[in-house]
Amino acid sequence: MGDPVAEMCDQLVKAVNVMMDAESSQIYRLEALKFCEEFKEKCSFCVPCGLQLADKTQTAVVRHFGLQILEHVIKFRWNNMPQQEKVQLKDCAMGLLSTGTYPILEEESHIKDVLSRIIVEMIKREWPQHWPDMLKEMEALTSLGEAQTELVMLILLRLAEDVITFRTLPTQRRRDIQQTLTQNMESIFSFLLAILQIHVDEYRKLVNRQWLYAKAHCRVGVATLNTLAGYIDWVALANITNDNCHLLEMLCLLLSETELQLEAAECLLIAISRKGKLEDRKPLMVLFDDVAMHYILSAAQSADGAAICNKSSPTQPVGVGVVETHYTFLKRLCQVLCALGSQLCSLVGSDVEVEVPANLSKYTEAFLAFTTHPSQFLRSSTQITWGTLFRHEILSKDPVIIQMTIKYFRATMTNLVKTGFPSSNDSPSCEYSRHDFDSDEDFNSFFNSFRAQQGEVVRNACRIVPLEAFQIAAEWLQYQISTPIDIGSTVSKTAEGLCSILSPSAVQWDAMTFFTESVVGKIFKNVEDEKLPVDQGIELLQAVLNYNTRDPLILSCVLTNVSVLFPFVTHRPHFLPQVLYKLFASITFEVVEESKAPRTRAVKNIRRHACSSIIKMSRDYPQFLLPCFDMMYNHVKKLFSSEPLLNLLEKCALMEALVLISNQFKDYNKQKNFLEELMATVAARWTSDEMRHVLWDPALFLDFVGADQLVAEGTEHTTSINRSRLSFCVYTILGVVKRARWPADLEEAKAGGFVVGYTPNGAPIYRNPCNAQVLALLPNLLALIRTHNSLFLPENMCRLSETFSKAYDMIEVEKNVVLGLPQPALDIYDPPVYKTHLERMQGFFCTLYDNCYHTLGKAGLSLQQDFYTIEGLAEQIVGSAFVSLDNVPDHRLRTMLHILLVPIAHSLKS
Repeated sequence: MGDPVAEMCDQLVKAVNVMMDAESSQIYRLEALKFCEEFKEKCSFCVPCGLQLADKTQTAVVRHFGLQILEHVIKFRWNNMPQQEKVQLKDCAMGLLSTGTYPILEEESHIKDVLSRIIVEMIKREWPQHWPDMLKEMEALTSLGEAQTELVMLILLRLAEDVITFRTLPTQRRRDIQQTLTQNMESIFSFLLAILQIHVDEYRKLVNRQWLYAKAHCRVGVATLNTLAGYIDWVALANITNDNCHLLEMLCLLLSETELQLEAAECLLIAISRKGKLEDRKPLMVLFDDVAMHYILSAAQSADGAAICNKSSPTQPVGVGVVETHYTFLKRLCQVLCALGSQLCSLVGSDVEVEVPANLSKYTEAFLAFTTHPSQFLRSSTQITWGTLFRHEILSKDPVIIQMTIKYFRATMTNLVKTGFPSSNDSPSCEYSRHDFDSDEDFNSFFNSFRAQQGEVVRNACRIVPLEAFQIAAEWLQYQISTPIDIGSTVSKTAEGLCSILSPSAVQWDAMTFFTESVVGKIFKNVEDEKLPVDQGIELLQAVLNYNTRDPLILSCVLTNVSVLFPFVTHRPHFLPQVLYKLFASITFEVVEESKAPRTRAVKNIRRHACSSIIKMSRDYPQFLLPCFDMMYNHVKKLFSSEPLLNLLEKCALMEALVLISNQFKDYNKQKNFLEELMATVAARWTSDEMRHVLWDPALFLDFVGADQLVAEGTEHTTSINRSRLSFCVYTILGVVKRARWPADLEEAKAGGFVVGYTPNGAPIYRNPCNAQVLALLPNLLALIRTHNSLFLPENMCRLSETFSKAYDMIEVEKNVVLGLPQPALDIYDPPVYKTHLERMQGFFCTLYDNCYHTLGKAGLSLQQDFYTIEGLAEQIVGSAFVSLDNVPDHRLRTMLHILLVPIAHSLKS
């Protein structure tokens, strides 16, 4: 009878080969796997078989399986093994470390991995109680060669990961091992640094003479740095800064070694990013010394040059490409500088008395180099640190930071320009973007966040040098105004000769406008009134007002600049009519006059932008606009008299602006009369017999809006005018309820007739000048809400025509908001906005439903006691807003909860 171990080994070898053979059938592979698993679970001589299969004379897959057997024994049978067998297995495993592997460059990485796992599993069970000399034995192994040294590093790293990072041990064992590691950390670090020094020195000696030998030492260096990284994150900071920060010094020196620099940067980053007591972190400031800063800057410069290489392939023209390893190193180095800046901001001005480094200028210049790097990712990585520096109470006043702030502004002028799309080749950033982003949409989403970051940093920087920032913004604005429009190769689909969203002029104007918006808003907060550059601001505003363009994308930027510079007009009131003329002209903007085609989104945005600007001015400067009220009112009436000029949203926006300014009448009767006149047409239509019948009867309502009609695409839907007028009524009621108010000053409110009494505790009771009008319109509004809820009843659902059977479904905008999806295409501003009859009906129902609840939700805050004292109010609300809720879809209930219940609860509370 033969040796059972040898026979079993032969069978296991065959089984492993079957499992790994691509030609094996699924049935044979599963049978082989079952045989191997049953062997590991049940066989009594796993250890001798595992050792025999792990012999380096076997193939790599067989050796790996043999080592897996030993790992399985240690994991699942160790506690039941006699002590003698444990000692024997441990000795055999250490023998495998000593002589059981091939040289470092020949051995398979998965063999090294499983072998290190075996040792770590024994350490987790035996150290320190039953294996007190483990660390000494590991140290002794390193004298046997590079392969053994690498294995020791892998063992120490995995031990730290299992104990500290992943915590794969029972609590008590983990505490024992962690405590012992901590007690021995000084010697462990000395050991690791000594190993690193030895092999780095050998690598440097041999790198230009005997590359294979040098590569072996390099491999050990990389493994040692990886092991250090696993410990630096959690050991006491004293271990890192020990011996006058010798570790940090070594890591800085290694930044110049191409083969080791990435791992060195990883270690450095982890070390500098450490939190803890400020006094423990104080030694980290040694990295601002000349030597450390020199190596960091030199490494950055050399890596920057090496990150780009020439490339040529059959599918791509000769050009440049990103070298991944060097680019990754650049990212790590950028993170190192960011972390260094964070430590600087934490320590300077704190109780540990750290002075501003003498090398602050060298540091900020290096940091600025990353901010101006072609890689958009690197640029964005610096923003948080810049913001922290500019907000710092002490550093922000340092002359170096003050000068650097101006340089940052100049860099931001370039960084705000949206270039670098992966699909393009019009910028050095494109090649880096192809490495960092999967698509243009991915890049676009990133850049929007990046731009928002920059805006925040620019606003912080304006606190330091507001006038200089304004000067830079003014120069850029003047330059854009004087520069001819360049539409580039991406021509707009709207009309010939217009910019698309990616045209050179469009992206430049967009970037300049964002910068100006970020800067000018802060100058009025950070500069005293007598020092404000009013003359220059008015000069800029005049240049903007005189700039004429029919390009909607450029005009949108022009309008933003008008709004941004408007505060200067408060110092020169005679310019107000020019501003209003510019805005009113833009409200009726058209690219192609007399065109019946649907307007593009860009054109719609211009008109909406102008309306929003007028509302914002009326909200923020109502007293200032009051002298122009009559002029504005007459102009609005003139626009309203021509039906096709404005859509309902534009009409409502202008009415809101007038209501906001009318709040400055500070005369109850005058404002009440104005609101009655403003709402006369709406009130007459809303309270008419026809409208009452429509609003109170679901069947009549569906017929009125045309939802029960069959309509073919391409034909006109005759009831669209009914929907428009109905929506206009609700929008108008909402606008008045939202905007009409009494004076904030009590004395002015009393003098104007807005105060009607006092509460028992002495608080004034106000009356809103829109009370009478709104209360007269409220019954039909409640009826509309009840009818809308009733539309979801089965008998009314069946009234919908086939064309509009999905009229109550969620619209795409709602879905995107809920799912958090970004805007889709990058050219959404170009195509005309064609909507199907169904899409228009869906939008109508969705908006009408929301606006009804908005109105009801704001009525309490606006009308106050006149609303809450309505006879039978609770019954009316229950009989409208809470009717047929079992049938109302969840996405509609969400609107009711968020818009109606929260404002009403707030009103009752206040």
